[in-house]
Amino acid sequence: MDLKQISSNKCSEGFQKVFEHDSAELKCKMKFGIYLPPKAESGKCPVLYWLSGLTCTEQNFITKAAYHQAASELGLIVVAPDTSPRGCSIDGEDESWDFGTGAGFYVNATEDPWKTNYRMYSYIVEELPQLINANFPTDPDKISVFGHSMGGHGALICALKNPGKYKSVSAFAPICNPIQCPWGQKAFSGYLGSDNSKWEAYDATHLVKTYSGSQLDILIDQGKDDQFLSAGQLLPDNFIAACTERKIPVVFRLQEGYDHSYFFITTFL
Repeated sequence: MDLKQISSNKCSEGFQKVFEHDSAELKCKMKFGIYLPPKAESGKCPVLYWLSGLTCTEQNFITKAAYHQAASELGLIVVAPDTSPRGCSIDGEDESWDFGTGAGFYVNATEDPWKTNYRMYSYIVEELPQLINANFPTDPDKISVFGHSMGGHGALICALKNPGKYKSVSAFAPICNPIQCPWGQKAFSGYLGSDNSKWEAYDATHLVKTYSGSQLDILIDQGKDDQFLSAGQLLPDNFIAACTERKIPVVFRLQEGYDHSYFFITTFL
């Protein structure tokens, strides 16, 4: 598959690059950011996938998160994809910030008119890793996933639905129980239809209740002053309770005074 380099900037002795490609899953052009540490010039590196939140593109994380020095020192390739298909000419895709463009919710849509393009789950789990492994010096047996908010939800479900695929999974302020919160209910009803039982396949709190794969290493950081926590959008207590019931270890750190922003992310990244 052809990759078109959009930008390349030296950073922390490695290179932060952005590429564009034609996605078979999403039927549109997609961009992703990738950081190549100095180690990538001489050997294969583990890959860490970052999934961003609502309204984001590949740019938010690579310009705001200040992760390059750590990735450089640890020898990690870090991949930051976009959050949805773009420019698909679907009626209504740009009408709201929490559905459609910038809000793919990392599901495979089953409803018209979204099901042709909005297949972010398969893009993240299958197509993008194949593309990365074919074009960059990766160790395909060492991949992990993390994310923020909607992307934290994405990271959790990707790990829970694919036992053994990811070495670790972590999240900042993830949407832990989307079928119970307004953001998730809006997205899932639009992408997956009115049958709530179909929603459970993309809900971390429900997935963890039936998880039976290899042991997961789950870490969650949550700002205590996060406005979306108090608004009932994130619901981490539901996820923690489900993990406890299943004896699945999860480290949950409630960070005093922090909100939902990248100021919080950069502090604990």
